[in-house]
Amino acid sequence: MDRTETVAALDTEIRELTGTLQGLTEEEARRPTRCAPWDVAALAEHTVGAVHRLAVVLDGAAPARAEVSALGYYSPDVRFSDRVNRERVDSAMHAAALRADPGEPGRALEAVWLEVEPRLLSAPAGRTVLTRHGDAMLLDDFLVTRVVELLLHGLDLADALERGPWTTAGALAIVERLLFGGAGPRPLGAVGLTALDAVRAATGRALPGRPGREALDGARVNFLALG
Repeated sequence: MDRTETVAALDTEIRELTGTLQGLTEEEARRPTRCAPWDVAALAEHTVGAVHRLAVVLDGAAPARAEVSALGYYSPDVRFSDRVNRERVDSAMHAAALRADPGEPGRALEAVWLEVEPRLLSAPAGRTVLTRHGDAMLLDDFLVTRVVELLLHGLDLADALERGPWTTAGALAIVERLLFGGAGPRPLGAVGLTALDAVRAATGRALPGRPGREALDGARVNFLALG
């Protein structure tokens, strides 16, 4: 996937999320989310952390070769074990408890993206990174996983805040390609779903009264293991 396309998608998605997070009230920050036990504040911290991982991997080692794809990153293995899930949950809740005010995660997101975006664009083609799970990946593939994290958790946050989704077209196109590939026996239009509805259905985020996973019967779907 073209890196400039992925970075542009991240940029627009981050700009939307930054504005939302910076404007949170304390009441909104305490709202529950579907990612229990996280409230909005903890989910915001986790999502900002997903972007900060870009700085971490760029500062880290560059493996000799990539061994894991963007799709392989979401494999149902030890990365979703009880221990890892507990660490993931606790770290976000701890960060949320230490925030100075509801808008702090938004300011942190703006700062980390300002630092990391030019580094992404200047990194050489074929740059590899090592994730916290020990995956040797192409930076370009790891960027796709960051789009997934931002889009899906953006939906979680929007739903918790009872707002319409701010999902951007570029990010949606990238996640749609990852989940549904080139087509399968029946394209999404044939099963009567928009791209956003299909992404919601495939990732367990269908809204009440909207199509769920059963609506994807007959379509080829790359279901992701999600924590």
